[in-house]
Amino acid sequence: MTDSPIDPTLVQRLADVAVRTGLNLQPGQELVLTAPIDAAPLVRAVAAAAYEAGASLVTPIFSDPGVSLARYGKADDESFDTAAGWLYEGMAKAFERGAARMAIVGEDPMLLAEQDAAKVSRAGKANSAAYKPALEKIANFEINWSICAWPGKAWAERMFPELDPSEAQAKLADAIFAASRVDRDDPVAAWAEHNATLRSRTEWLNEQRFSALHFKSPGTDLTVGLADDHEWHGGASEAQNGVVCNPNIPTEEVFTTPHAHRVDGTVRSTKPLSHQGSLIDGIEVTFKDGRIIEAKADVGGDILRELIATDEGAARLGEVALVPHSSPISQSGLLFYNTLFDENAACHIALGQCYSKCFLDGASLSAEEVAEKGGNASLIHVDWMIGGADTDIDGIKPDGTRVPVFRGGEWA
Repeated sequence: MTDSPIDPTLVQRLADVAVRTGLNLQPGQELVLTAPIDAAPLVRAVAAAAYEAGASLVTPIFSDPGVSLARYGKADDESFDTAAGWLYEGMAKAFERGAARMAIVGEDPMLLAEQDAAKVSRAGKANSAAYKPALEKIANFEINWSICAWPGKAWAERMFPELDPSEAQAKLADAIFAASRVDRDDPVAAWAEHNATLRSRTEWLNEQRFSALHFKSPGTDLTVGLADDHEWHGGASEAQNGVVCNPNIPTEEVFTTPHAHRVDGTVRSTKPLSHQGSLIDGIEVTFKDGRIIEAKADVGGDILRELIATDEGAARLGEVALVPHSSPISQSGLLFYNTLFDENAACHIALGQCYSKCFLDGASLSAEEVAEKGGNASLIHVDWMIGGADTDIDGIKPDGTRVPVFRGGEWA
């Protein structure tokens, strides 16, 4: 018997979807998996599904909120400029040898909200620098990788503070299972149908060959130039190792690479951003020639400015993504305080590192060639939401012709 409010059958379904559809794990592949410690039930289910799929080894790496908070309460100041580079170097070596990567999220999105913002920023910057060898393998889509979610207790209590903790966790679990399409009779078939819909969107966008997108909504008047030879992606994609995987479970977006030097105008966020345990809300930034020249936020402005100052590329865009307001995650009416879900409720942009796969023949491009085409490079990749029910988007062709892409938050 168990006192858990989470349906174990749906946990198993999520594990199966994560391994079969998210990763499409191949026989003989190793799997490197990170997760918060209270996601252990899903980690065990994923491990079982992975070994059933022929995994040679599953290696879980757990994080713990108590350990994280102990650092802020007890550690010497120099601790916050330190990160486990040896761990990320090991992960990068595993990826070079063909391992797949899964991340399970579910942490308290506000864990560090009461901690010293400067220390949070320093620790994040140190971790980003240390993580670079592993992140490059992921950002360049050299391996099959995927992210899914566990309904963590603290996360559930943040989302539903009015409910009993057990009821809150059950409600979050239901929301995750629905968004991840594992509440269907045949989740794998449901994902195949969904991927086909996203593919039709990317095919249309790739046929249009827009040179820029113009976003217009209250507080936003932004022109996002698109990188030369950009390519739209969404849903299932083929990694450089030949494996077709779904990097995000769930996903509702189609996305591509902006031109790092051709973004101009002002944009305002439409949802809060939970970043490394702190909340940033009411973001408003102005771009000129691709770079942020003004930045403010109603909440967390100092953290936003520290984030933008991470490195040269942190003040430029690495991704632009289109999501209709009618997406199931948007229509749930829930604010998850978690980018995996909230980015799939609204059109969004990402500061920092671009995805090299979002170029024609991206796998064959060097870092220098990606940069020449307008791709951005940075230690960070942070998505934030800019779309809503009143978002209009025009695609702009090289000759200046405008084509409606979104009207009133929906595909035109």
